Amino acid sequence: MFTGIIEDIGTVHSLKKGKSSMELSIRSEKILEDVHLGDSISVNGVCLTVTSFTKSLFTVDVMPETVKASSIRTLKLGSPVNLERAMSAQGRFGGHFVSGHIDGTGTIIKKERKENAVYYVIQLEEGLSTFCIPKGSVAIDGTSLTIFGIERNLLTVSLIPLTHQDTILGQKAAGDIVNIENDMIGKYIIHQMKNGNPKPGLNLEFLAEHGF
Repeated sequence: MFTGIIEDIGTVHSLKKGKSSMELSIRSEKILEDVHLGDSISVNGVCLTVTSFTKSLFTVDVMPETVKASSIRTLKLGSPVNLERAMSAQGRFGGHFVSGHIDGTGTIIKKERKENAVYYVIQLEEGLSTFCIPKGSVAIDGTSLTIFGIERNLLTVSLIPLTHQDTILGQKAAGDIVNIENDMIGKYIIHQMKNGNPKPGLNLEFLAEHGF
């Protein structure tokens, strides 16, 4: 489980491609201050398992389905990546619940600065907008963000200067692909409403009013 608060921007040091899988070695001394074999690390929002590490590099395997379904497939040598270690029981919780199991991808179609905010308009894959509501949460490349607006399959988010500076989103441009993970709690609630027996008063209007 992650929070969507990025700890470091790492760099792809080596990349080995199989027929449909990948092995990545990523440079990040900050992340490696406390890491063990088998630890989960969010790489651009994708939960991956540490298979080996040194003082400055860690290696992860990327399964074929993950390569196919995520923006990991677009990485090259030297690519910057958002990194976050799995949250600890003692840690502060500053974002929202992020599983590291993305729901799909989106393509940035517009990036615009207005005063101290940078707005991104992202075209989502079919079906992803179902779980997006204004003021709700979404993880984009692993970064916890608040939804500014949603119209059909167009998602708008705004970044404060610190997030723009301290995540790879600040380096993104129109045409770039990003990983999307919808809010976990919202997904569970909407699933229950559609397929189960929701409690009285629990409806889509209630969810929207309370940020889900």
